[in-house]
Amino acid sequence: MADLTTTYMGLTLKNPVVPSASPLSREIDDIKRLEDAGASAITLYSLFEEQIDQEALMLDDILIDQNHRYQEHPEFFSQLDTFRRDETEYLELIRSAKEAVEVPVIASLNGYSEGGWTRYAKVFEQEGADAIELNVYYIPTSHQLSGSQVEALYVNTVQNVKKEVSIPVALKLNPFFSSLPSVAMDLSRAGADALVLFNRFYQPDIDIEALEAKRRLVLSNSDEMRMPMRWIAILHGRVETSLALTTGIHTPEDIIKALMAGADIANVCSVLLKNGIDKLGDLVRGVDAWLESHDYATAEEIKGMLSHKATNNPAAFERANYVELIGKGGY
Repeated sequence: MADLTTTYMGLTLKNPVVPSASPLSREIDDIKRLEDAGASAITLYSLFEEQIDQEALMLDDILIDQNHRYQEHPEFFSQLDTFRRDETEYLELIRSAKEAVEVPVIASLNGYSEGGWTRYAKVFEQEGADAIELNVYYIPTSHQLSGSQVEALYVNTVQNVKKEVSIPVALKLNPFFSSLPSVAMDLSRAGADALVLFNRFYQPDIDIEALEAKRRLVLSNSDEMRMPMRWIAILHGRVETSLALTTGIHTPEDIIKALMAGADIANVCSVLLKNGIDKLGDLVRGVDAWLESHDYATAEEIKGMLSHKATNNPAAFERANYVELIGKGGY
């Protein structure tokens, strides 16, 4: 067997496969099954600050009217009531998960206020979480809000949380920045221990008969990993943070690609929702088999080998790739 060990946010993980926040980490029995299947860490489902703040806008209003937030799994909108755990229940889940499994437990927070981010992150640490993932997705709808102001919201969030906790903090980002490398560098300087690329925003649809916006959630496919893979390849070796690739990981080959681009871990969600928790074990075994068949002793050997900084063909991640594929085809 190959050595699949990887380091993520300073945490030593037995392999690079980590389940994303999803319904699969709501119950202790499922969390145990994830560990048994081979998960090297457990990311708990996201706690929305809206769920425990009675004075906040209702989540439906935020999603439909303001387009500020989203959740990363397809059952959220149709089964919203099943996710309405209060703060006490979420903290109990952290405690119980820490007792039930040996792998690191990562708490996930989807907040909206400056005070909320810092307050809950601090409590998560007190209850035993090994790390925190801040699930941030903000869509500016005001023309008076500049790009630099939006970027400052993310940087300030990291700085404020890092002042309150000593455990690692990951930031789950969206791809919609004018200069992602600049933002990534700013977040690294602000203290982010990891960048998770990317938040998957489920776009609203329009019902032309009912004359209303409607919610339509679609699980990912492997093609969707190309965008985060590209940016991880560009950022690898240029920022000090760990890098996690999320969205579109469905096969062992997808995980190998993520590692070669420079990711420390590959987050999986849709593939488990489609095929069940046991699929995670197939992914881990598949990565091991690929490494062995290609004479690699460790996963570390391939990490970043095809990143923008290391590859002999950096143009593949740049505009030249577009010109080569589209320009010559006359499209």
